[in-house]
Amino acid sequence: MTQRRRWLTGGCAVVAAAGLLFAGPYDLDRDRDGLGETRSDAAPPPNTANPPGGPAVAPGGPRTGGGQQLSGAVGAFLASGPETIPRIGAMERWLGDSGLRVGHTYLPGDLWSNIEGTPGLLEGWARWRQEKQDRLFVLNVPMLERNEENVPDHEVRALLRAGADGRFDRHFEKLARHLVDLGVPDTIVVLGWEMNGTTYTHRCGPDPEAWKAYWKRIVGTMRAVEGQDFRFDFAPNRGTDDIPWTKCYPGDDVVDIIGMDSYDQPPGEDFDDHVDQPYGLRHQVEFAAARGKPISYPEWGLFRNGDNEEYMRRMLDWMKQHRPLYQTISDYCPHGVWQCSENPRSAAIFRKEIAERLVEDAGREAGGRPEPSASGAARCPTLPLHEWAGRGDEQGCARPELPAESPGAGRRDASD
Repeated sequence: MTQRRRWLTGGCAVVAAAGLLFAGPYDLDRDRDGLGETRSDAAPPPNTANPPGGPAVAPGGPRTGGGQQLSGAVGAFLASGPETIPRIGAMERWLGDSGLRVGHTYLPGDLWSNIEGTPGLLEGWARWRQEKQDRLFVLNVPMLERNEENVPDHEVRALLRAGADGRFDRHFEKLARHLVDLGVPDTIVVLGWEMNGTTYTHRCGPDPEAWKAYWKRIVGTMRAVEGQDFRFDFAPNRGTDDIPWTKCYPGDDVVDIIGMDSYDQPPGEDFDDHVDQPYGLRHQVEFAAARGKPISYPEWGLFRNGDNEEYMRRMLDWMKQHRPLYQTISDYCPHGVWQCSENPRSAAIFRKEIAERLVEDAGREAGGRPEPSASGAARCPTLPLHEWAGRGDEQGCARPELPAESPGAGRRDASD
């Protein structure tokens, strides 16, 4: 897909800048365990089919991770930091006091220490997840550090092979233990996302076989941590991109969800192309169904065609028909509908369709069909963000004050 880069904020940006200032070609021997000793005693890969300390995996079927199997959970990516969490409640009020069940964030890919679990980032998300039993916490996890630094193919190839040999196991073991200790052992891990593209260092193209072996290694390492119940989401870009994503698929025993990131942009001239193109939306659904696995849409939204009502309506219809386990719109400009004032027509469609769907889902779970809250969408005005502070505040529908930077600054912008 397109080159979309994530920008770190706050202290992470300082750390990243300092690290990149002195970063040259990657030296595998500098990857240390924090005690000043170079790790060279890679252990054999853990048994990923039946890992110790974790539930057995049934090949060909989804795992029981998180205890939550209801499909159609809705959320939004609003920004990366913990300051995002209060915005979820404000977006829920915009949608008619209906619950958004999915919280979604990304670990920075600048340094291994951040991939292990950025201090201060995960604690707030863990508390949010624990507040309600039916919530899902989705975490995008890079497979390599320097993940957005245009590392050349020959270095990527060496890194993937080192990962497959176990050189980076300890980083993912630390992350898994951190998540379990925080009380979110049922996290959905979107590992090595958009691997069929060219944006990230954790891309598959330079060595697909090593990439698959490395994925298996990571999953085995994380599943071996006592108390875990993770689910792993394989989420390529829609379409062929740099390499067909099926060539990167690591196997049914180490994948629990078949995801896809799909924005309103090429490849494809319209939504029909998005569905029917090679390795498109239909291919994803059929590929998952053949393996008995749920689907997801961790990233989706508007893009090249601006405020495209047809895309918004048809993407929502597609998800209503195929019931992904979860979907999270990238809600910042130019992709979004709530934090972005550039797409008012699509925002109105999203708001109406999602609010109705959330009410229907709540009715099914409660055994009835509750009416939308009178304090919600029926009285909250449909206004662009820059106008919200007036009428919205008066009616109790206000969105939280956003930082001066773009809401997408914690993730990545949408430049070519």
